[in-house]
Amino acid sequence: MASEPTDSFDNVPADVVRRGVHRGARPRGRGWVAFAWAALATGVLVGAGALGLLVINNGLPGSDSGSASAGGSASSDPASVTPTPTVVPTVDPSLSVTILNGTGVSGLATRAGGQATDAGWAVSTEANAGASDVTTSTVYYTDAAQEGAAKGLAETLGGVAVAVSNQYEAGTLTAVLGTDYKDPAG
Repeated sequence: MASEPTDSFDNVPADVVRRGVHRGARPRGRGWVAFAWAALATGVLVGAGALGLLVINNGLPGSDSGSASAGGSASSDPASVTPTPTVVPTVDPSLSVTILNGTGVSGLATRAGGQATDAGWAVSTEANAGASDVTTSTVYYTDAAQEGAAKGLAETLGGVAVAVSNQYEAGTLTAVLGTDYKDPAG
């Protein structure tokens, strides 16, 4: 077979740079640059979001809002720190006391109520709690002014925990006895 005749398109000089659809081969490793920029942008956005949530919820760490002492400035000097007053446990017979048995032990609320009455408390209710699987005995109070009385009732019942809760009736102390409670009869 005869060969094709040559024309001007067959003689392409070697130093001509191709343009348009005649692109050169991509250099190796260029895909990592795009990935690195995407990772950097993601990190910056996540960091800015976390910092924004921290500022909205808690304020910046190290800021003086909320950490200042009674003198108005935060100080690490132990001599300048005003001690927090401790609440003294008291017996307040004017408060109504409710004792709830949160265990399966029969008569536990009645025995604990007798112990509290003997110590000077005005026990108005002795009953079973809504649950019988309570593990930690706790005296609940609704107002900060009742904290001393709540601690006094907790000591009377053998050193149980104390907590603030709006779940129970205002103006009363509610003792929920759990499995850790030491039965006065036993």
